[in-house]
Amino acid sequence: MARSNTELKELGLAELVEELRATKQEALNLRFRNATGQLDNNAELRTVKRHIARINTHIRAREIVLAESAAKVVTTRGGH
Repeated sequence: MARSNTELKELGLAELVEELRATKQEALNLRFRNATGQLDNNAELRTVKRHIARINTHIRAREIVLAESAAKVVTTRGGH
């Protein structure tokens, strides 16, 4: 985890998905540690959840760009 927002912008889609998987696994581990009373800093949970949201935002932004570019290709080909 611990990547900044600018570092996330530079990652490819596959790398973002891998970062999301790893961060979700970290969130799961933190939840278990919290449930068993082993987690000293509860703010870590909040930080990880926000990081997951940031990654999802970057992934969705890339999906939107791809969909818009695909729509432009279709409209360009369709106009005789």
